[in-house]
Amino acid sequence: MRVLVIGSGGREHALCRSLQLDPQVTELHCAPGNAGIERVATVHPVDPLDPGQVAELATRLRADLVVVGPEAPLVAGVSDAVREAGIACFGPSREAAMIEGSKAFAKEIMRAADVPTARARTCATEQEAAAALDEFGAPYVVKDDGLAAGKGVVVTTDRELALAHARSCERVVIEEYLDGPEVSLFALCDGSTAVPLQLAQDFKRLRDGDEGPNTGGMGAYTPLPWAPEGLTDQVMREVVHPTIAELSRRGMSYQGVLYVGLALTAKGPKVVEFNARFGDPETEVLLDRLETPLGGLLMACATGELGLDPVFRPGSAVTVVIAAEGYPEAPVKGDPIALPADSGHAYVLHAGTRREGGRVLSASGRVLAVVGNGPDQESARANAYELAARVELRGSHYRTDIAP
Repeated sequence: MRVLVIGSGGREHALCRSLQLDPQVTELHCAPGNAGIERVATVHPVDPLDPGQVAELATRLRADLVVVGPEAPLVAGVSDAVREAGIACFGPSREAAMIEGSKAFAKEIMRAADVPTARARTCATEQEAAAALDEFGAPYVVKDDGLAAGKGVVVTTDRELALAHARSCERVVIEEYLDGPEVSLFALCDGSTAVPLQLAQDFKRLRDGDEGPNTGGMGAYTPLPWAPEGLTDQVMREVVHPTIAELSRRGMSYQGVLYVGLALTAKGPKVVEFNARFGDPETEVLLDRLETPLGGLLMACATGELGLDPVFRPGSAVTVVIAAEGYPEAPVKGDPIALPADSGHAYVLHAGTRREGGRVLSASGRVLAVVGNGPDQESARANAYELAARVELRGSHYRTDIAP
């Protein structure tokens, strides 16, 4: 099959890498791609937020399947335009993608489907926000209602900081704090059926020890040997199936991946957030361990023919994100990168790079994702960090405590 991937980050490089390994995939394209993706796919300079441009490119390439990576194109309606052009698309419709595009909409769906989650208030004024902060108390959780690239959430004990974040957003969702470790579960959905991938855990804070501001993600690992037995089945039963059923009841057939961010509280797992796409950097480790060919899986979701659960290889995978100087507030861009050769059990995925002449340059805050694998978590972690230490990028930094 001919496949077109939309996006330019580490998630999309991981998707392209896995699709290239699928013998069913005979032609692989990506728009707009990055300096790493262009080594495994033909890249095209298309605006990923323009549904018409994407649909025109997919038609011109005679693509059999379009895979939409980031959330913003989904919310912009790219998958709708592709389907209207008669091409199979992995990614929910614009309406269904609002489960990530609006935190308030996600809470509405969870309430209707009786999904366990934090109590919350949607606030459009400073007065409403102040009242909600007082109702729930510290730690305060304030979420920008719209898309914020994984950085729109403030969790703090400082009421003034929480109120300032609310003031800076057009609308916010303020909710009670959920105590407990957080994990991610991705479910592949074909509109009526859903199957789970492995559990993974990512690290949102910038610095070691979960200190510093929230980021788009500084690392991840899978599987989670400490996760409670039966957790995946419980989440599919209590969260995923009721959610896609409620969306379907509202006329929104959900075809793509439903990302469930969970807090494992003393009262059981509760939903922290939904995303309408593969999480980044969890995708990098999950696809490293996925044994089932990816192209066939995604096509089955896009055509309503999802069958058996995906199969994963034994062992572990760890990814370490290398960020640019100044990330996340003001990342420095345009610095040259010296990349080490991949080793037998570690490789580099490009998250924010571009090519200029013969040089690879940094192009965004999260620049690279170094993936290590091995028979166990300890060896996968060691392999990832050994390769990460050999990357040369002025001012770059990464956490040293991923997958402890």
